[in-house]
Order: sequence, then C-alpha cells, then structure tokens
Amino acid sequence: MLIEISGVSHTYAGRAQPVVRDLDVRLSEHRVGVIGANGSGKSTFARMLNGLVVPSEGTVSVDGLDTARQGREIRKRVGFCFTDPDSQIVMPTVAEDVAFGLRRRGLSKAEVAARVDATLRARGLDGHADHPAHLLSGGQKQLLALSSILVTEPDLLVMDEPTTLLDLRNTRRVADVVVGLPQQVVLVTHDLDLLVGFDRVLVFDETRLVHDGPPAAAIKHYRELMA
Repeated sequence: MLIEISGVSHTYAGRAQPVVRDLDVRLSEHRVGVIGANGSGKSTFARMLNGLVVPSEGTVSVDGLDTARQGREIRKRVGFCFTDPDSQIVMPTVAEDVAFGLRRRGLSKAEVAARVDATLRARGLDGHADHPAHLLSGGQKQLLALSSILVTEPDLLVMDEPTTLLDLRNTRRVADVVVGLPQQVVLVTHDLDLLVGFDRVLVFDETRLVHDGPPAAAIKHYRELMA
C-alpha cells in the first residue's frame, strides 16, 4: 500500500502548539519503523494512518483514500494495535473478542467460527478460546488484540509501541508474530532491536520528521539525539 502524507501538521484542541508539523513523506515499504522521544509526534503520526487522528492541515491518503473523507473505508484496510491491549479487548471471552471484528462482514456463523479458530491457532491461543479475556497474561492479551485485528485481514497493520508493557519473553513473542506477517507493517517503538530487518525507519524529534533511512543509520541518528 502507498501511504502519502502531504503538508501535514496537527494541533490537538486546547493546545497552542502543533504535535506534528510540516510532514511530507511517502511510504510503500513492507516494514517501516518509527522512533523518537516521548512527545516527538510519532504516536500522532501513527494514528493519522487509519484516520484515528485527522490532520489540522494537509492530507493523509492510503492507497488513494483520504483519511479525512474516507475514514470508514480506510479502517477496513488498516488495522491499529495500541500499546495497552485492554483498550482493544471488548468481549468477555477470547473467541468472542476475535469474532467481534468480523461483525457486519456478511459471513455465515460457520465462516466466522472457521476464521476465529484459524486465527487463534496461528497465535497459539486456541487453548484459551473460551477463557475470560481479562484473565489472560499481558503477553496473551497483546496476542489477542493482534488476533482481533488480523482476523479481519487488513492490508496494513499500524502498531503503536505494542511491547512497552511486556517482559522480554512476551516482547519476543510479539516480535516473532510481526516478522511472519504478510501484511505491510508500520511499527512505532522504543525497542530498537525490533527494527532488525526493517526496510526503512523514520526518526521524529520535537514534532518533526528529522531522519528517514535504513535502520542502522536511523538508529545512529536517534541515539545521537538522545545523547
């Protein structure tokens, strides 16, 4: 998918200063990382990609769809994974939560059940299908949140610091899932090890995109900013 961002700035209501400014970038790579200090604008940037945030100025388009005018259509094609999986878990049990994403898709009950089962097996959650979702471990909750997105078969997955609340073992589990996904991925992260093998990394600093390049060069630039 081609992501085109042109002349974008954004200021949240009640704030005097923009949180993202003067952003122009085109993204088509399979794996794109986004790094920067807290408050640099990277999370707002991520939320713009599926219309959760509509820019105050400029345009964001995904495969030619404008996020300001065609947000519903974009969200059918662009999945979003938040830092805290509890913010995405909405149903009592694991299987029900995954099935929730398939509502209004015109699928039969058998088709829904088959897709839910396949998705849970792929994430290693099939043994927890009838378990209360809120009683899962932190790592299992994040895998459930991912499953609930991936069952809808999006073309692009945007992930906003999905491993921040996880220990090392569960961070690796989520990272392994990302590596194996056929979808295009835009990953916002503070965990620089997750960017190994990525095609491109964007560095944000003080509301601006300040570096755009291969992982090694981008990480070097980021570390120099933080020093």
